[in-house]
Amino acid sequence: MWGVMHNGSEPYEGVLEAVKELKRAGKKMIILSNSSKRKENSHKMLKKLGFDIDDFDNIITSGDVSHALLKNNAQTLGCQNWDTLTNLVEQKSTNVFVFGSGDEDESYCTSAGWTLTSIEEANLILARGTFTINDGSTVVHKKDDEMEYWRVMEQSMMVAAEKKLPMLVSNPDKVRPDEGLPPMPGAIGDTYERFIWTTHCAPVGDMTEEKARDYVKRIGKPFQEVFDIALQDSNPSRAIMIGDALETDVTGATNAGVGSLWVVQDGIHAEDVAKMSAEGVISGFNGNDFTYAYGKKVMPNYVTEHFRW
Repeated sequence: MWGVMHNGSEPYEGVLEAVKELKRAGKKMIILSNSSKRKENSHKMLKKLGFDIDDFDNIITSGDVSHALLKNNAQTLGCQNWDTLTNLVEQKSTNVFVFGSGDEDESYCTSAGWTLTSIEEANLILARGTFTINDGSTVVHKKDDEMEYWRVMEQSMMVAAEKKLPMLVSNPDKVRPDEGLPPMPGAIGDTYERFIWTTHCAPVGDMTEEKARDYVKRIGKPFQEVFDIALQDSNPSRAIMIGDALETDVTGATNAGVGSLWVVQDGIHAEDVAKMSAEGVISGFNGNDFTYAYGKKVMPNYVTEHFRW
């Protein structure tokens, strides 16, 4: 939504009309949001911005899918459970340490049957925000003491990496499309992978960068689960992904076998496109091996300045 339909505070020009025209044309519209919150929050946001949520056939958030995985019932949504979580739930090993948003982190976990606890007692790390660190008894707020926040994060990752704790990332976005591109939970996942790898690689072990990915499960674009849900009972060749981010939207569409329409003058790449052109941004992205494309070259099928009719 953010970066294509709105900028966080108001809809982009022409978007409301575009949605209505698509609805009148009988098109099925599904929103894929990497928000770590449940879809009810998206409903409120859309209504506040003037959208009619009845225009959309479904709204799929990373937060909803991650919550289903935590409950080990993701198949009810139309995607597979994560075997690692399935084993933990079946063993009743449901203690979780949370990198949070500061917004209902505890209720999010407890409603899925998990108990917040210290990193030493945790069976899982949940990365759903970049504002707080919550062990069930103490909450470290970045806005209150940023140095302490980063200290606790580093120490926690060191302990977790040594134990090879799994991590569930309920928003794979690495940066938020605000001024300065502040970090998002996807960046936490990337950092933790490096901790896992460097803690257990040669000469002390045989961990590789690729194998370290097995310990971090990211839910949302560009990963499979949300596309499996969205494309149920649909022909992928008749679907198109409209998005602003090469790493999540276009890469996800490529992996899922659907077309992509890249929005270039709104959203995360707008400033870079203005400086170096859309072609330059694509070339730079494809030359970067440290993206969710993992070395695969991606190319949007279509490019548009804005999402308008």
